[in-house]
Amino acid sequence: MARQNVAEQFVDILVRAGVQRLYGVVGDSLNPVVDAIRRRPGIDWIQVRHEETAAFAAGAEAQLTGRLAACAGSCGPGNLHLINGLYDAHRSMAPVLALASHIPSGEIGLSYFQETHPDQLFRECSHYSELISNPRQMPRVLHTAIQHAVGRGGVGVVALPGDIASQQAPERSVETALVTTRPTVRPGDAEIDELVRLIDAADRVTLFCGSGTAGAHAEVMQFAERVKAPVGHALRGKEWIQYDNPFDVGMSGLLGYGAAYEATHECELLILLGTDFPYNAFLPDDVKIVQVDVRPEHLGRRSTLDLAVWGDVRETLRCLIPRVRAKTDRRFLDRMLKKHADALENVVKAYTRKVEKHVPIHPEYVASVLDELADDDAVFTVDTGMCNVWAARYLSPNGRRRIIGSFTHGSMANALPQAIGAQFTDRRRQVVSMSGDGGFSMLMGDFLTLVQYDLPVKVVLFNNSSLSMVELEMLVAGLPSYGTTNRNPDFAAVARACGAHGVRVEKPKHLAGALKDAFRHRGPALVDVVTDPNALSIPPKISAEMVSGFALSASKIVLDGGVGRMLQMARSNLRHVPRP
Repeated sequence: MARQNVAEQFVDILVRAGVQRLYGVVGDSLNPVVDAIRRRPGIDWIQVRHEETAAFAAGAEAQLTGRLAACAGSCGPGNLHLINGLYDAHRSMAPVLALASHIPSGEIGLSYFQETHPDQLFRECSHYSELISNPRQMPRVLHTAIQHAVGRGGVGVVALPGDIASQQAPERSVETALVTTRPTVRPGDAEIDELVRLIDAADRVTLFCGSGTAGAHAEVMQFAERVKAPVGHALRGKEWIQYDNPFDVGMSGLLGYGAAYEATHECELLILLGTDFPYNAFLPDDVKIVQVDVRPEHLGRRSTLDLAVWGDVRETLRCLIPRVRAKTDRRFLDRMLKKHADALENVVKAYTRKVEKHVPIHPEYVASVLDELADDDAVFTVDTGMCNVWAARYLSPNGRRRIIGSFTHGSMANALPQAIGAQFTDRRRQVVSMSGDGGFSMLMGDFLTLVQYDLPVKVVLFNNSSLSMVELEMLVAGLPSYGTTNRNPDFAAVARACGAHGVRVEKPKHLAGALKDAFRHRGPALVDVVTDPNALSIPPKISAEMVSGFALSASKIVLDGGVGRMLQMARSNLRHVPRP
Protein backbone atom coordinates (compact mmCIF):
# COMPACT_ATOMS: atom_id res chain seq x y z
CA MET A 1 0.00 0.00 0.00
CA ALA A 2 1.35 3.44 -0.97
CA ARG A 3 2.47 5.63 1.87
CA GLN A 4 0.29 8.57 2.73
CA ASN A 5 1.38 12.13 2.70
CA VAL A 6 0.80 14.22 5.83
CA ALA A 7 -2.35 15.86 4.41
CA GLU A 8 -3.94 12.45 3.70
CA GLN A 9 -3.03 11.29 7.18
CA PHE A 10 -4.54 14.46 8.63
CA VAL A 11 -7.82 13.92 6.78
CA ASP A 12 -7.97 10.25 7.80
CA ILE A 13 -7.74 11.20 11.47
CA LEU A 14 -10.51 13.78 11.06
CA VAL A 15 -12.79 11.15 9.52
CA ARG A 16 -12.07 8.71 12.36
CA ALA A 17 -12.93 11.50 14.82
CA GLY A 18 -16.37 11.81 13.20
CA VAL A 19 -15.77 15.00 11.17
CA GLN A 20 -18.04 14.95 8.11
CA ARG A 21 -17.12 18.25 6.48
CA LEU A 22 -14.43 20.89 6.55
CA TYR A 23 -15.61 24.48 6.02
CA GLY A 24 -13.18 26.95 4.48
CA VAL A 25 -11.77 28.89 1.54
CA VAL A 26 -9.11 27.23 -0.61
CA GLY A 27 -5.60 28.65 -0.85
CA ASP A 28 -2.11 27.51 -1.79
CA SER A 29 -1.00 26.37 1.66
CA LEU A 30 -4.29 24.47 2.06
CA ASN A 31 -4.22 22.80 -1.34
CA PRO A 32 -2.72 19.46 -0.17
CA VAL A 33 -5.44 19.06 2.46
CA VAL A 34 -8.26 20.07 0.10
CA ASP A 35 -6.97 17.61 -2.50
CA ALA A 36 -6.84 14.85 0.12
CA ILE A 37 -10.49 15.56 1.00
CA ARG A 38 -11.38 15.39 -2.72
CA ARG A 39 -10.06 11.84 -2.81
CA ARG A 40 -11.32 10.65 0.60
CA PRO A 41 -14.87 9.28 0.99
CA GLY A 42 -16.73 10.23 4.16
CA ILE A 43 -15.74 13.90 4.33
CA ASP A 44 -16.65 16.92 2.18
CA TRP A 45 -14.99 20.25 1.55
CA ILE A 46 -17.55 23.04 2.03
CA GLN A 47 -16.54 26.13 0.10
CA VAL A 48 -17.69 29.36 1.75
CA ARG A 49 -17.02 32.94 0.67
CA HIS A 50 -15.40 34.12 3.92
CA GLU A 51 -13.45 32.14 6.52
CA GLU A 52 -15.39 33.81 9.35
CA THR A 53 -18.44 32.05 7.95
CA ALA A 54 -16.51 28.77 8.02
CA ALA A 55 -15.81 29.07 11.74
CA PHE A 56 -19.37 30.13 12.62
CA ALA A 57 -20.79 27.29 10.53
CA ALA A 58 -18.54 24.72 12.23
CA GLY A 59 -19.49 26.08 15.65
CA ALA A 60 -23.21 25.82 14.89
CA GLU A 61 -22.82 22.28 13.59
CA ALA A 62 -20.98 21.29 16.76
CA GLN A 63 -23.64 22.86 18.98
CA LEU A 64 -26.42 21.01 17.18
CA THR A 65 -24.79 17.59 16.99
CA GLY A 66 -22.56 17.62 20.04
CA ARG A 67 -19.83 16.17 17.80
CA LEU A 68 -16.52 17.57 16.60
CA ALA A 69 -16.79 19.93 13.61
CA ALA A 70 -13.97 21.50 11.64
CA CYS A 71 -12.97 24.58 9.65
CA ALA A 72 -9.83 25.71 7.85
CA GLY A 73 -8.07 28.81 6.60
CA SER A 74 -5.05 29.29 4.35
CA CYS A 75 -1.87 30.93 5.57
CA GLY A 76 -1.84 34.45 6.99
CA PRO A 77 -4.97 36.47 6.14
CA GLY A 78 -6.97 33.32 5.38
CA ASN A 79 -6.76 31.78 8.81
CA LEU A 80 -6.89 35.19 10.51
CA HIS A 81 -10.47 35.48 9.22
CA LEU A 82 -11.39 32.42 11.31
CA ILE A 83 -10.71 34.12 14.61
CA ASN A 84 -14.09 35.75 15.30
CA GLY A 85 -16.07 32.57 14.68
CA LEU A 86 -13.56 30.56 16.72
CA TYR A 87 -13.95 32.94 19.66
CA ASP A 88 -17.69 32.36 19.46
CA ALA A 89 -17.35 28.57 19.27
CA HIS A 90 -14.88 28.52 22.15
CA ARG A 91 -17.04 30.67 24.41
CA SER A 92 -20.06 28.52 23.50
CA MET A 93 -18.12 25.35 24.44
CA ALA A 94 -18.63 23.99 20.91
CA PRO A 95 -16.03 21.31 20.00
CA VAL A 96 -14.32 22.68 16.87
CA LEU A 97 -11.02 21.72 15.25
CA ALA A 98 -9.45 24.56 13.25
CA LEU A 99 -6.74 23.96 10.68
CA ALA A 100 -4.61 27.09 10.28
CA SER A 101 -2.37 26.33 7.33
CA HIS A 102 0.96 28.12 7.36
CA ILE A 103 3.71 29.51 5.16
CA PRO A 104 6.59 27.19 4.08
CA SER A 105 8.29 25.85 7.18
CA GLY A 106 11.75 27.03 6.15
CA GLU A 107 10.53 30.64 5.94
CA ILE A 108 8.91 30.91 9.37
CA GLY A 109 10.43 33.77 11.34
CA LEU A 110 11.82 35.58 8.28
CA SER A 111 8.92 38.00 7.53
CA TYR A 112 7.88 35.91 4.55
CA PHE A 113 4.89 36.85 2.37
CA GLN A 114 1.65 36.51 4.40
CA GLU A 115 3.56 35.42 7.51
CA THR A 116 1.75 35.39 10.83
CA HIS A 117 2.16 33.12 13.83
CA PRO A 118 -1.17 31.23 14.06
CA ASP A 119 -0.01 28.97 16.89
CA GLN A 120 0.25 32.14 18.99
CA LEU A 121 -2.66 34.12 17.53
CA PHE A 122 -5.31 31.55 18.40
CA ARG A 123 -4.20 30.73 21.94
CA GLU A 124 -6.75 33.00 23.61
CA CYS A 125 -9.69 31.44 21.74
CA SER A 126 -8.67 27.80 22.10
CA HIS A 127 -7.75 25.15 24.63
CA TYR A 128 -4.83 24.06 22.46
CA SER A 129 -2.94 25.75 19.61
CA GLU A 130 0.26 24.22 18.27
CA LEU A 131 2.53 24.31 15.21
CA ILE A 132 3.56 21.16 13.35
CA SER A 133 7.17 21.60 12.28
CA ASN A 134 7.95 17.98 11.45
CA PRO A 135 5.85 15.27 9.75
CA ARG A 136 6.37 12.93 12.69
CA GLN A 137 4.54 15.34 14.98
CA MET A 138 1.32 15.46 13.02
CA PRO A 139 -0.71 12.48 14.31
CA ARG A 140 0.00 13.18 17.96
CA VAL A 141 -0.51 16.95 17.70
CA LEU A 142 -3.81 16.49 15.84
CA HIS A 143 -4.96 13.84 18.34
CA THR A 144 -4.13 16.20 21.20
CA ALA A 145 -6.01 19.09 19.57
CA ILE A 146 -9.08 16.87 19.08
CA GLN A 147 -8.97 15.63 22.68
CA HIS A 148 -8.82 19.21 23.96
CA ALA A 149 -11.71 20.36 21.75
CA VAL A 150 -13.99 17.45 22.63
CA GLY A 151 -12.89 16.79 26.20
CA ARG A 152 -12.91 20.38 27.42
CA GLY A 153 -15.57 21.77 25.09
CA GLY A 154 -14.15 24.44 22.80
CA VAL A 155 -11.56 24.96 20.10
CA GLY A 156 -8.37 23.09 19.20
CA VAL A 157 -6.06 24.64 16.58
CA VAL A 158 -3.39 22.98 14.47
CA ALA A 159 -1.02 25.16 12.42
CA LEU A 160 0.31 23.13 9.48
CA PRO A 161 2.76 24.53 6.90
CA GLY A 162 1.76 23.66 3.35
CA ASP A 163 5.11 22.10 2.47
CA ILE A 164 4.92 19.72 5.43
CA ALA A 165 1.36 18.76 4.45
CA SER A 166 2.73 17.67 1.06
CA GLN A 167 5.55 15.53 2.49
CA GLN A 168 5.32 11.79 2.89
CA ALA A 169 4.20 10.68 6.30
CA PRO A 170 6.84 8.53 8.04
CA GLU A 171 4.26 5.78 8.53
CA ARG A 172 0.54 5.18 8.12
CA SER A 173 -1.54 6.70 10.84
CA VAL A 174 -2.04 4.33 13.74
CA GLU A 175 -5.73 4.02 14.59
CA THR A 176 -5.47 5.10 18.20
CA ALA A 177 -8.60 5.63 20.28
CA LEU A 178 -10.03 9.13 20.17
CA VAL A 179 -12.28 10.86 22.68
CA THR A 180 -15.56 11.66 20.90
CA THR A 181 -17.92 12.33 23.84
CA ARG A 182 -17.63 14.06 27.19
CA PRO A 183 -18.21 12.32 30.53
CA THR A 184 -20.54 13.49 33.27
CA VAL A 185 -19.04 14.86 36.47
CA ARG A 186 -20.50 14.04 39.88
CA PRO A 187 -19.77 16.40 42.80
CA GLY A 188 -18.02 15.09 45.89
CA ASP A 189 -20.01 13.85 48.87
CA ALA A 190 -18.95 16.79 51.05
CA GLU A 191 -20.37 19.30 48.56
CA ILE A 192 -23.62 17.35 48.24
CA ASP A 193 -23.96 17.18 52.03
CA GLU A 194 -23.45 20.94 52.41
CA LEU A 195 -25.84 21.73 49.56
CA VAL A 196 -28.54 19.55 51.15
CA ARG A 197 -28.04 21.42 54.43
CA LEU A 198 -28.37 24.85 52.75
CA ILE A 199 -31.51 23.84 50.84
CA ASP A 200 -33.22 22.31 53.87
CA ALA A 201 -32.49 25.44 55.92
CA ALA A 202 -33.99 27.86 53.36
CA ASP A 203 -37.70 28.64 53.19
CA ARG A 204 -37.44 30.42 49.81
CA VAL A 205 -35.31 28.83 47.09
CA THR A 206 -34.96 30.09 43.50
CA LEU A 207 -33.30 28.28 40.58
CA PHE A 208 -31.61 30.27 37.82
CA CYS A 209 -30.69 28.15 34.81
CA GLY A 210 -28.28 28.45 31.90
CA SER A 211 -27.19 26.31 28.98
CA GLY A 212 -25.64 23.82 31.38
CA THR A 213 -29.16 22.51 32.05
CA ALA A 214 -29.23 20.93 28.56
CA GLY A 215 -30.45 17.39 29.00
CA ALA A 216 -31.56 18.04 32.57
CA HIS A 217 -35.08 19.41 32.05
CA ALA A 218 -36.78 16.53 33.86
CA GLU A 219 -34.42 16.75 36.81
CA VAL A 220 -34.81 20.53 37.14
CA MET A 221 -38.61 20.21 37.13
CA GLN A 222 -38.55 17.40 39.68
CA PHE A 223 -36.21 19.34 41.95
CA ALA A 224 -38.23 22.56 41.62
CA GLU A 225 -41.38 20.69 42.60
CA ARG A 226 -39.65 19.16 45.61
CA VAL A 227 -38.39 22.48 47.01
CA LYS A 228 -41.22 24.67 45.61
CA ALA A 229 -38.79 26.91 43.73
CA PRO A 230 -39.52 29.41 40.97
CA VAL A 231 -37.30 28.79 37.93
CA GLY A 232 -35.76 31.65 35.96
CA HIS A 233 -33.31 31.43 33.11
CA ALA A 234 -30.60 33.26 31.20
CA LEU A 235 -30.90 33.67 27.44
CA ARG A 236 -28.81 30.56 26.70
CA GLY A 237 -30.94 28.56 29.12
CA LYS A 238 -34.23 29.47 27.44
CA GLU A 239 -34.37 26.61 24.94
CA TRP A 240 -33.56 24.00 27.58
CA ILE A 241 -35.71 25.05 30.52
CA GLN A 242 -38.64 27.29 29.60
CA TYR A 243 -40.93 24.73 27.93
CA ASP A 244 -43.32 22.53 29.96
CA ASN A 245 -42.27 24.46 33.04
CA PRO A 246 -44.98 25.18 35.64
CA PHE A 247 -42.37 27.02 37.74
CA ASP A 248 -41.30 29.48 35.01
CA VAL A 249 -40.79 33.12 36.06
CA GLY A 250 -39.05 34.33 32.91
CA MET A 251 -35.62 35.63 32.02
CA SER A 252 -33.23 38.03 33.71
CA GLY A 253 -30.82 40.45 32.08
CA LEU A 254 -31.19 43.39 29.74
CA LEU A 255 -33.45 41.35 27.47
CA GLY A 256 -35.36 39.94 30.43
CA TYR A 257 -39.05 39.82 31.18
CA GLY A 258 -41.40 38.60 33.87
CA ALA A 259 -40.47 38.02 37.50
CA ALA A 260 -37.03 36.42 37.20
CA TYR A 261 -35.36 39.47 38.71
CA GLU A 262 -37.71 39.50 41.73
CA ALA A 263 -37.40 35.75 42.23
CA THR A 264 -33.61 35.93 42.37
CA HIS A 265 -33.60 38.88 44.76
CA GLU A 266 -36.41 37.92 47.15
CA CYS A 267 -35.31 34.36 47.87
CA GLU A 268 -33.18 33.14 50.77
CA LEU A 269 -31.12 30.78 48.64
CA LEU A 270 -30.32 31.26 44.94
CA ILE A 271 -29.02 28.21 43.08
CA LEU A 272 -27.27 28.97 39.77
CA LEU A 273 -27.50 25.88 37.58
CA GLY A 274 -25.13 25.63 34.62
CA THR A 275 -24.96 29.35 33.94
CA ASP A 276 -22.04 31.71 33.50
CA PHE A 277 -24.48 34.64 33.38
CA PRO A 278 -22.13 37.61 32.88
CA TYR A 279 -24.31 40.50 34.06
CA ASN A 280 -23.66 40.49 37.77
CA ALA A 281 -25.58 43.76 38.13
CA PHE A 282 -28.73 41.64 37.82
CA LEU A 283 -27.64 39.17 40.51
CA PRO A 284 -28.31 39.79 44.22
CA ASP A 285 -25.58 40.46 46.75
CA ASP A 286 -27.62 39.95 49.91
CA VAL A 287 -28.82 36.34 49.59
CA LYS A 288 -27.00 33.04 49.88
CA ILE A 289 -25.81 31.78 46.50
CA VAL A 290 -24.80 28.30 45.33
CA GLN A 291 -23.40 27.68 41.87
CA VAL A 292 -23.31 24.32 40.10
CA ASP A 293 -21.16 24.09 36.96
CA VAL A 294 -19.20 21.46 35.07
CA ARG A 295 -16.38 23.96 34.41
CA PRO A 296 -14.70 24.91 37.70
CA GLU A 297 -13.31 28.15 36.27
CA HIS A 298 -16.89 29.45 36.07
CA LEU A 299 -17.50 29.02 39.78
CA GLY A 300 -17.63 32.28 41.71
CA ARG A 301 -16.38 34.61 39.01
CA ARG A 302 -19.67 36.55 38.82
CA SER A 303 -20.94 36.38 42.41
CA THR A 304 -19.61 35.73 45.87
CA LEU A 305 -20.64 32.15 46.57
CA ASP A 306 -21.62 30.43 49.77
CA LEU A 307 -20.97 27.10 48.09
CA ALA A 308 -19.28 26.15 44.82
CA VAL A 309 -20.29 22.78 43.36
CA TRP A 310 -18.17 21.32 40.58
CA GLY A 311 -20.41 18.94 38.70
CA ASP A 312 -22.79 18.25 35.86
CA VAL A 313 -26.23 19.74 36.56
CA ARG A 314 -28.15 16.56 35.85
CA GLU A 315 -25.89 14.36 37.97
CA THR A 316 -25.91 16.89 40.80
CA LEU A 317 -29.70 17.06 40.86
CA ARG A 318 -29.97 13.29 40.74
CA CYS A 319 -27.88 13.21 43.89
CA LEU A 320 -29.93 15.95 45.55
CA ILE A 321 -33.52 15.01 44.78
CA PRO A 322 -33.78 11.94 47.04
CA ARG A 323 -31.90 13.64 49.86
CA VAL A 324 -33.43 17.10 50.27
CA ARG A 325 -36.48 17.45 52.44
CA ALA A 326 -39.67 18.05 50.44
CA LYS A 327 -41.10 21.50 51.12
CA THR A 328 -44.83 22.06 51.44
CA ASP A 329 -45.04 25.86 51.63
CA ARG A 330 -45.80 27.24 48.15
CA ARG A 331 -46.37 30.86 49.15
CA PHE A 332 -43.10 32.22 47.69
CA LEU A 333 -43.47 30.21 44.49
CA ASP A 334 -47.09 31.21 44.01
CA ARG A 335 -46.32 34.88 44.66
CA MET A 336 -43.58 34.83 42.00
CA LEU A 337 -45.85 33.06 39.49
CA LYS A 338 -48.48 35.75 40.04
CA LYS A 339 -45.90 38.53 39.62
CA HIS A 340 -44.68 36.90 36.44
CA ALA A 341 -48.14 36.69 34.90
CA ASP A 342 -48.93 40.27 35.92
CA ALA A 343 -45.68 41.54 34.39
CA LEU A 344 -46.45 39.85 31.08
CA GLU A 345 -50.03 41.12 31.06
CA ASN A 346 -48.71 44.67 31.42
CA VAL A 347 -46.36 44.52 28.43
CA VAL A 348 -48.16 42.27 25.97
CA LYS A 349 -50.39 45.12 24.85
CA ALA A 350 -47.34 46.92 23.46
CA TYR A 351 -47.29 44.75 20.38
CA THR A 352 -50.95 43.76 20.11
CA ARG A 353 -52.39 47.25 19.64
CA LYS A 354 -53.23 47.77 15.94
CA VAL A 355 -50.20 45.78 14.80
CA GLU A 356 -51.99 44.47 11.74
CA LYS A 357 -52.27 48.03 10.46
CA HIS A 358 -49.01 49.50 11.69
CA VAL A 359 -46.55 50.55 8.98
CA PRO A 360 -43.58 50.16 9.19
CA ILE A 361 -44.25 46.70 10.60
CA HIS A 362 -43.64 46.09 14.29
CA PRO A 363 -40.67 43.68 14.57
CA GLU A 364 -42.45 42.11 17.56
CA TYR A 365 -45.29 41.18 15.25
CA VAL A 366 -42.88 39.63 12.75
CA ALA A 367 -41.31 37.48 15.45
CA SER A 368 -44.72 36.47 16.80
CA VAL A 369 -45.99 35.35 13.39
CA LEU A 370 -42.71 33.57 12.69
CA ASP A 371 -43.02 31.68 15.98
CA GLU A 372 -46.53 30.55 15.04
CA LEU A 373 -45.66 29.41 11.52
CA ALA A 374 -42.26 27.77 12.01
CA ASP A 375 -41.93 24.01 12.42
CA ASP A 376 -42.02 22.43 15.84
CA ASP A 377 -38.45 21.19 15.35
CA ALA A 378 -37.09 24.28 13.59
CA VAL A 379 -33.58 25.54 14.20
CA PHE A 380 -33.42 29.32 14.66
CA THR A 381 -30.13 31.16 14.30
CA VAL A 382 -30.30 34.66 15.72
CA ASP A 383 -28.27 37.76 14.91
CA THR A 384 -26.82 39.76 17.76
CA GLY A 385 -28.69 42.99 18.46
CA MET A 386 -32.43 43.47 18.38
CA CYS A 387 -32.98 40.01 16.88
CA ASN A 388 -31.78 38.72 20.26
CA VAL A 389 -34.63 40.63 21.88
CA TRP A 390 -37.28 39.24 19.54
CA ALA A 391 -35.93 35.69 19.88
CA ALA A 392 -35.82 35.96 23.67
CA ARG A 393 -39.41 37.19 23.88
CA TYR A 394 -41.24 35.50 21.04
CA LEU A 395 -39.67 32.17 20.11
CA SER A 396 -41.39 29.39 22.00
CA PRO A 397 -39.13 26.46 22.89
CA ASN A 398 -40.70 23.01 23.13
CA GLY A 399 -37.82 20.62 23.68
CA ARG A 400 -37.37 20.03 19.94
CA ARG A 401 -36.62 23.49 18.60
CA ARG A 402 -33.10 24.88 18.82
CA ILE A 403 -32.06 28.52 19.21
CA ILE A 404 -28.45 29.35 18.38
CA GLY A 405 -26.80 32.73 18.48
CA SER A 406 -23.63 34.52 19.51
CA PHE A 407 -25.08 34.80 22.98
CA THR A 408 -21.74 34.84 24.83
CA HIS A 409 -19.33 36.37 22.33
CA GLY A 410 -21.89 38.86 21.00
CA SER A 411 -20.65 39.06 17.43
CA MET A 412 -22.56 40.69 14.61
CA ALA A 413 -23.30 38.71 11.43
CA ASN A 414 -23.49 35.30 13.09
CA ALA A 415 -26.98 34.16 12.06
CA LEU A 416 -26.48 33.45 8.35
CA PRO A 417 -23.18 31.54 8.81
CA GLN A 418 -24.59 29.53 11.70
CA ALA A 419 -27.63 28.68 9.57
CA ILE A 420 -25.29 27.23 6.95
CA GLY A 421 -23.71 24.88 9.48
CA ALA A 422 -27.10 23.99 10.94
CA GLN A 423 -28.62 23.16 7.56
CA PHE A 424 -25.73 20.92 6.52
CA THR A 425 -26.47 18.68 9.51
CA ASP A 426 -29.96 17.92 8.13
CA ARG A 427 -31.28 19.26 4.84
CA ARG A 428 -34.82 18.17 5.73
CA ARG A 429 -35.00 20.17 8.96
CA GLN A 430 -36.29 23.72 8.82
CA VAL A 431 -33.55 26.27 9.52
CA VAL A 432 -34.50 29.94 9.95
CA SER A 433 -31.96 32.74 10.12
CA MET A 434 -33.35 35.71 12.05
CA SER A 435 -31.06 38.34 10.57
CA GLY A 436 -30.80 42.06 11.13
CA ASP A 437 -29.99 44.19 8.11
CA GLY A 438 -26.67 45.21 9.68
CA GLY A 439 -25.55 41.68 10.43
CA PHE A 440 -26.81 40.24 7.16
CA SER A 441 -25.07 42.84 5.01
CA MET A 442 -21.80 42.31 6.87
CA LEU A 443 -21.42 38.72 5.59
CA MET A 444 -23.95 38.89 2.77
CA GLY A 445 -21.53 37.23 0.37
CA ASP A 446 -22.24 33.89 1.98
CA PHE A 447 -25.86 34.04 0.91
CA LEU A 448 -24.25 32.75 -2.30
CA THR A 449 -23.15 29.66 -0.34
CA LEU A 450 -26.82 28.85 0.25
CA VAL A 451 -27.42 29.06 -3.48
CA GLN A 452 -24.28 27.14 -4.44
CA TYR A 453 -25.19 24.17 -2.24
CA ASP A 454 -28.96 24.64 -2.61
CA LEU A 455 -29.34 24.81 1.16
CA PRO A 456 -33.00 25.44 2.03
CA VAL A 457 -32.23 28.04 4.74
CA LYS A 458 -34.96 30.65 5.19
CA VAL A 459 -33.57 34.11 5.97
CA VAL A 460 -36.11 36.34 7.70
CA LEU A 461 -34.58 39.80 7.50
CA PHE A 462 -35.62 42.37 10.13
CA ASN A 463 -34.82 45.40 8.00
CA ASN A 464 -35.08 48.69 9.89
CA SER A 465 -32.13 50.30 8.05
CA SER A 466 -30.29 50.90 11.31
CA LEU A 467 -28.09 49.38 13.98
CA SER A 468 -30.88 49.78 16.50
CA MET A 469 -29.26 48.05 19.47
CA VAL A 470 -26.32 50.42 19.13
CA GLU A 471 -28.77 53.32 18.95
CA LEU A 472 -30.29 52.11 22.20
CA GLU A 473 -26.88 51.95 23.85
CA MET A 474 -26.16 55.51 22.72
CA LEU A 475 -29.50 56.80 23.93
CA VAL A 476 -29.24 55.33 27.42
CA ALA A 477 -25.73 56.75 27.64
CA GLY A 478 -27.09 60.21 26.81
CA LEU A 479 -25.49 60.32 23.36
CA PRO A 480 -27.19 61.22 20.07
CA SER A 481 -27.28 58.31 17.65
CA TYR A 482 -24.54 58.65 15.07
CA GLY A 483 -23.20 56.30 12.41
CA THR A 484 -26.06 53.85 12.91
CA THR A 485 -28.10 54.37 9.74
CA ASN A 486 -27.82 51.89 6.87
CA ARG A 487 -28.63 52.71 3.27
CA ASN A 488 -29.91 49.34 2.12
CA PRO A 489 -30.81 47.83 -1.23
CA ASP A 490 -33.94 45.82 -1.87
CA PHE A 491 -32.58 42.65 -0.30
CA ALA A 492 -35.31 40.53 -1.89
CA ALA A 493 -34.17 41.70 -5.33
CA VAL A 494 -30.59 40.84 -4.36
CA ALA A 495 -31.73 37.35 -3.32
CA ARG A 496 -33.50 36.83 -6.63
CA ALA A 497 -30.43 38.05 -8.53
CA CYS A 498 -28.43 35.38 -6.67
CA GLY A 499 -30.87 32.71 -7.82
CA ALA A 500 -32.89 32.32 -4.62
CA HIS A 501 -36.50 33.00 -3.68
CA GLY A 502 -36.87 36.58 -2.48
CA VAL A 503 -39.84 38.67 -1.42
CA ARG A 504 -40.12 42.09 0.22
CA VAL A 505 -42.85 42.75 2.78
CA GLU A 506 -43.89 46.27 3.71
CA LYS A 507 -47.43 45.72 5.04
CA PRO A 508 -48.43 43.47 7.94
CA LYS A 509 -51.27 41.83 5.99
CA HIS A 510 -48.75 40.36 3.55
CA LEU A 511 -46.41 38.94 6.18
CA ALA A 512 -47.96 35.54 6.94
CA GLY A 513 -48.41 34.71 3.27
CA ALA A 514 -44.83 35.65 2.46
CA LEU A 515 -43.46 33.48 5.27
CA LYS A 516 -45.62 30.52 4.26
CA ASP A 517 -44.45 30.82 0.64
CA ALA A 518 -40.83 30.95 1.76
CA PHE A 519 -41.24 27.92 4.01
CA ARG A 520 -42.85 25.96 1.17
CA HIS A 521 -40.04 26.86 -1.24
CA ARG A 522 -37.63 23.94 -1.61
CA GLY A 523 -34.44 25.99 -1.83
CA PRO A 524 -32.96 29.03 -0.11
CA ALA A 525 -35.31 31.94 0.48
CA LEU A 526 -35.15 35.45 1.87
CA VAL A 527 -38.06 37.45 3.27
CA ASP A 528 -37.06 41.12 3.51
CA VAL A 529 -39.43 42.64 6.10
CA VAL A 530 -39.34 46.42 6.46
CA THR A 531 -39.68 46.97 10.21
CA ASP A 532 -40.17 49.96 12.48
CA PRO A 533 -36.82 51.36 13.70
CA ASN A 534 -38.65 53.00 16.64
CA ALA A 535 -39.89 49.72 18.10
CA LEU A 536 -38.23 50.30 21.46
CA SER A 537 -39.41 52.59 24.22
CA ILE A 538 -37.14 53.32 27.15
CA PRO A 539 -38.39 53.87 30.70
CA PRO A 540 -37.88 57.48 31.83
CA LYS A 541 -35.83 56.62 34.93
CA ILE A 542 -32.86 55.05 33.12
CA SER A 543 -29.61 56.96 33.57
CA ALA A 544 -26.26 56.65 31.84
CA GLU A 545 -24.75 55.25 35.04
CA MET A 546 -27.06 52.25 34.79
CA VAL A 547 -25.48 50.98 31.59
CA SER A 548 -22.22 49.13 31.10
CA GLY A 549 -22.39 47.20 27.85
CA PHE A 550 -25.52 45.11 28.24
CA ALA A 551 -25.54 45.19 32.06
CA LEU A 552 -27.84 47.54 33.94
CA SER A 553 -27.11 48.41 37.54
CA ALA A 554 -30.64 49.19 38.68
CA SER A 555 -33.38 48.70 36.11
CA LYS A 556 -35.24 45.38 36.05
CA ILE A 557 -37.08 45.66 32.76
CA VAL A 558 -35.62 47.88 30.07
CA LEU A 559 -37.38 47.06 26.86
CA ASP A 560 -41.12 47.60 26.77
CA GLY A 561 -42.49 45.05 24.33
CA GLY A 562 -44.64 42.01 24.00
CA VAL A 563 -43.84 38.49 25.03
CA GLY A 564 -45.75 36.33 22.55
CA ARG A 565 -47.01 32.95 23.72
CA MET A 566 -45.16 33.22 27.02
CA LEU A 567 -48.18 35.03 28.41
CA GLN A 568 -50.30 31.99 27.65
CA MET A 569 -47.80 29.83 29.52
CA ALA A 570 -47.81 32.16 32.51
CA ARG A 571 -51.61 32.18 32.63
CA SER A 572 -51.60 28.40 32.45
CA ASN A 573 -49.12 28.15 35.31
CA LEU A 574 -51.36 30.28 37.50
CA ARG A 575 -53.76 27.33 37.57
CA HIS A 576 -51.25 25.70 39.91
CA VAL A 577 -51.68 28.56 42.39
CA PRO A 578 -54.33 27.71 45.01
CA ARG A 579 -57.16 30.22 45.17
CA PRO A 580 -58.20 31.51 48.63
